Order: sequence, then C-alpha cells, then structure tokens
Amino acid sequence: MRKPFARKFLVSGAIALAALATGTVAIAAGGTEPPPANKWHFQGPFGTFDRAAAQRGYQVYQEVCAACHSLRLVAYRNLMDLGLTENQVKGLIKDITVPDLNDDGAPIDRPARPSDRFKSPFPNLAAAAAANNGKAPPDLSVMIKARANGADYMHALLTGYVPYDKLTPEQIKEFDVKKDDNFNKYFPGHKIAMAAPLSDDKVTYADGTKATLSQQASDVTEFLAWAAEPHMEDRKRTGVRVILFLLALAGLMYAVKRVVWADKH
Repeated sequence: MRKPFARKFLVSGAIALAALATGTVAIAAGGTEPPPANKWHFQGPFGTFDRAAAQRGYQVYQEVCAACHSLRLVAYRNLMDLGLTENQVKGLIKDITVPDLNDDGAPIDRPARPSDRFKSPFPNLAAAAAANNGKAPPDLSVMIKARANGADYMHALLTGYVPYDKLTPEQIKEFDVKKDDNFNKYFPGHKIAMAAPLSDDKVTYADGTKATLSQQASDVTEFLAWAAEPHMEDRKRTGVRVILFLLALAGLMYAVKRVVWADKH
C-alpha cells in the first residue's frame, strides 16, 4: 500500500531538485562572473611573498592608488620587511609630508618619517566622500583579507574593465549601462564608481620590468596581500615547526609505548 506513495514522493523530490538546479544555473548565468584563479607565491603552507613583485606593487600603489585609497594600518618602516634598507625607505618618502603639531600645538606639515603610517590622501572620511561623489574610497590595508579569494578578486577587478564600445547590446540593456558608466565584469552589479585605474605602461618600473596591465595588477595585488598579512611567513614557519615537533613527539611516545609494553610480555 505504501509503494505508490513512496514512488510519488521520490518523483516529486526529483522534480523539485531539478527545478532548484535549473534556478541555480539561471542565477549564476545572470550573476557576476567569478574571478579567474591565479597562482600566487604566497599561497599554500610554504608560500612566501615575491619581494621583487611586492616592491613593484608598492610603486603602483604609491603612484596610482595612493591618490584615492589609504593604507592606514601600514607604516613606512614596514617596507624594510620587503627587502628595502632604511636608507631606501627614507629615499622613497623624502618628498612626502604628513600633518602633525609643533611644540605650541599648532598644526603643521612635516617630512614623513619611517615610523609614520602611510599618509592618507584625505584629511577625513567626509572629505574623501565629498571628493568622490559622496562615497569615500575604501582603505586597502586588509582589502585582500576582506573578500573570499581576495587576491584573485583584486587582480580580476583591476583587469576586468570593459569599454562601452566593447559591450554587447544585451549587456547595455540588461545592466542599464550609460556611456559615462564604468563597466567591470567582476564587480557585483558590473557598474563601478572607480574608473579603470591601470593601463599598459601606467608606471615605469625601476627594475625595467615591462609594465603591462596584467603585470601591474599582479604586482599591486602581491603588495596588498603582504600589507594585509605582513607576518604571514613567520606564522607559516611557526606552524611548520609545531607540526614537526608534534610528529617527533608522537614518534617518541610510540617508541616509549613499545618499550613499556615489551616489558609487560
């Protein structure tokens, strides 16, 4: 008596699952394109930062991104962790002035010191918002950590701009894109307030590396990944040491157990 009911229940369940799957595909088709996966030097349990790439990334940040985006959790002296000497750091910041107070408490601008945090492009959030159509550009200190697959997303975002004349009529209609809008394949909703910040040869690398769009995006992503977690390499080294210690301890305990139980027999 229960077989027809069971068969009907299974058929209904299969139909429901098929409908759910179809709906999921439809949502994915109309959603944001996932960022392509890249191989990063800092990935994996033994990953380390590519210091040459991170140094170039600092140059991209300073010459392009720093005009709008702050990096308030990082100090200039932290750049020495990327292989720069103290004199090199001082040379990089010699033309930067930061707000401070003099002995009388009056506001002044003084030359930046290695101990200073990265200078913000705006005095406060209100000024940042006023200069950017009402929305302050986000701080980039932990941006890579703030998103899932943050490094891939950052690279994709920087390289995912599509000019209006390259869009299909379907894309223009579906996302209501105007000629003055900035269309990005990987940004949720596709219309982003920030114009494309990078292009081929936007910077001239000091080490002679060819500054293609993809190269600049990779380098600044490497730098921002380091800025978000500057002690990652130490953490990984500590983790490896702990695992090796635990393995050695487990082997020692097993050997002791064998000796103790051997005496029992």
